[in-house]
Amino acid sequence: MDPLEKMHFTTIDYVIFALLLVASMGIGLYYALSGGRQRTTQEFLLADRGMSCLPVSLSLIATFQSAVAIVGVPAEIYTHGTQYWFIGCAYILGLFIPAHVFVPVFYRLHLTSAYQYLELRFSKPVRICGTLTFIFQTVIYMGVCVYTPALALNAVTGFDLWGAVLATGLVCTLYTTLGGLKAVIWTDVFQTIVMFAGQLAVIVVGVQQTGGLAEVWRKVWEGNRISGIDLNPDPTERYTFWTLGVGGVFLMLSLYGVNQAQVQRYLSSKTEREAIMSCYMVFPSLQVALALSCVMGLVMFARYCGEDQFHKIGNLSKNEMVLYFVMDMLQDLPGLSGLFIACLFSAALSTISSAFNSLATVTLEDLIKPHCSSMTEARATLLSKGLACSYGLICLAMAYLTHLMSDSVLQAVFKIFGMVGGPLLGIFCLGMFFPWANSTGALAGLGSGLAMAFWVGIGSIVTRTSGGPAAVSHFNCTAVQLSGNITTAIGTALNSTAVPTSTSSQPMGLQRFYSLSFMWYSALSSFTVVITGLIVSFLTGPMKEEDVTPGTLYPLLGNMLFFVPDNLKQNLCCATPLGHRPIIQECPPAQHKESNVQAVYTEEEEEERQNFLPTPVMEHETTV
Repeated sequence: MDPLEKMHFTTIDYVIFALLLVASMGIGLYYALSGGRQRTTQEFLLADRGMSCLPVSLSLIATFQSAVAIVGVPAEIYTHGTQYWFIGCAYILGLFIPAHVFVPVFYRLHLTSAYQYLELRFSKPVRICGTLTFIFQTVIYMGVCVYTPALALNAVTGFDLWGAVLATGLVCTLYTTLGGLKAVIWTDVFQTIVMFAGQLAVIVVGVQQTGGLAEVWRKVWEGNRISGIDLNPDPTERYTFWTLGVGGVFLMLSLYGVNQAQVQRYLSSKTEREAIMSCYMVFPSLQVALALSCVMGLVMFARYCGEDQFHKIGNLSKNEMVLYFVMDMLQDLPGLSGLFIACLFSAALSTISSAFNSLATVTLEDLIKPHCSSMTEARATLLSKGLACSYGLICLAMAYLTHLMSDSVLQAVFKIFGMVGGPLLGIFCLGMFFPWANSTGALAGLGSGLAMAFWVGIGSIVTRTSGGPAAVSHFNCTAVQLSGNITTAIGTALNSTAVPTSTSSQPMGLQRFYSLSFMWYSALSSFTVVITGLIVSFLTGPMKEEDVTPGTLYPLLGNMLFFVPDNLKQNLCCATPLGHRPIIQECPPAQHKESNVQAVYTEEEEEERQNFLPTPVMEHETTV
């Protein structure tokens, strides 16, 4: 009998779960009926640019701390040990770089969509290609996020799987459409608290039922679940310090640097300082979220590592392991099972609502408005709400495709962000750091980056070798022999102490290329975009200084070449420093690229920016 068939929901569990949905809907209705009542695109899409750093930072966490992480990370720790925990090292640069590079550039240009930057820097075709790539990535990701909590609800209550998918999608679509970004951000705050509470409840009860902290530590230590730093440079290894600490930085940059869902939150902040502070406030919260998920995985291992317990979980897929563990721990404690399922749905709703809002934003600003310049504000607002609702229905179809995938949900998400988010990161870096890059180079780079990413990704799916082969090991805690897709996963946690019972030959040629760890996908595709873009730009004629829109470059090369004389540095970098704020006014089309974006500061914002800069800068205005 399926172990999950023994689980059940009580009335209290259903009440707690229902309260989550009602509270989320209530927040949406509140912002639909208060304030400006979401009558302008500025309010609906950017919350009137009036959010403070605390709700923005919690929303930044909730956007990508989805049900996928809550279900997927503990399963990874159970099967691979704590090596995955080292991805926390990537959070440092993954948040510091956006705070001081991407956020200032985007905020000072007063954008609504991140992809408006691509038109300012390159051309309209580049902007459209970037927007379509983001839409493709996010629609696929939404399918995974909707399917994961629905699977959980189906597993623990017997509630129809597709009924759960429909309920998740419709509730989220409704409050996002009604309340706009304000509702999304404040429901994110509420749902983040529920997420942390649900995980903490499972950990506390799990530790107690396993025999206490000392017993948990003894079992995970004897079972080789505590990993040291693995400095193996082999890029085909699933998790090493390099794949997580270096490859993870590029993954984080693609998420927190240039992803529209996050950029939209930065742009909703009151001031640039608030936007930057929200990046810093995310860091400790992300570490707490990572720690909770990892500790849950360790407690789960301690609970089931004995031979007398292994039969309970040995035949379950990775996506079901955490669900069984939770229900096994909490089924005799009314209300806590409902709290954890509410935790999963909170994570899912926060992610999906952010996706709906960001998709509506880029579709309206990048694909519709440029062709309908005479559209009234009221019509644009109504259209943006319709777009949010439409994407909600599309995500239901994508959930069905997720059902057909054989990968764990966590691995599937990393592949999605690596294969599609990596090229997007590359094209923003190409435009922001390399003044010579032109529109032709950007298009060629984006195309080559996507081609490279999909070549590796699809190759790994076909050959089923992504993440590298793993040896099966003996553990002191138990003679674990997992079946299904778990068997090949056990044993890589601590390579220096595990004793392999079997060896597999290293893949060669294309097989080895396809074995590249999915944590490197983002870095590989980003570098492909930049290198190809620079080569094509030089072959077709590098961009001239007078053709670069002021304010779209970050003086990375100028900062790196600090030892070069200023006159030579200017010739090499042709970048306007961020401290020298250009004012872009209307100009004849022959002198400046057509753009709907005006990079102008108010006096209050200019004073705020000057106070924030570490060194004083000279006033400088460029009128084109």
